[in-house]
Amino acid sequence: MRRLRYELPQLDALHHEDFEFAVRDLMRRDGCDDAVQVGGAGDNGADVTATDPLGRRWVIQCKHRQDGALGSAVGTPDLHVLNGTGRQLHGGDVVVLVTNGRFTAGCEPLAKSQKLHLVDRGTLGEWAAGSRPLWELLQQLPPSPGRRSALS
Repeated sequence: MRRLRYELPQLDALHHEDFEFAVRDLMRRDGCDDAVQVGGAGDNGADVTATDPLGRRWVIQCKHRQDGALGSAVGTPDLHVLNGTGRQLHGGDVVVLVTNGRFTAGCEPLAKSQKLHLVDRGTLGEWAAGSRPLWELLQQLPPSPGRRSALS
């Protein structure tokens, strides 16, 4: 599993459910032994859940675009759903929307204001290539639950 790598064309070619399993497998590769694919009808905005080595609970919504960057952009309605369920229903410390495509212009400011994390095609490509775990590619992650932040 540690050697698992994907190239973007491989991810583009997947069925949306297989894309969720690929995201799960990438989390497992990076040390989240409990990563599970939970997506499907009634998933309440979560496709993958995992706990990272620092004890943070990850809730990930996956939006696969068959045409990759040329497909329709992921918009703010998807972020609103995730924001309403990621922490409250799923207990997420880190709430993420992952796409092999792109986001509309309104997504970044909304994500930032709600402490959501966006993984676009570029970040996904870097993560899937296997150089670093996702938590090293994202900014402003919460501290591990066992540690108090300097601000708290």
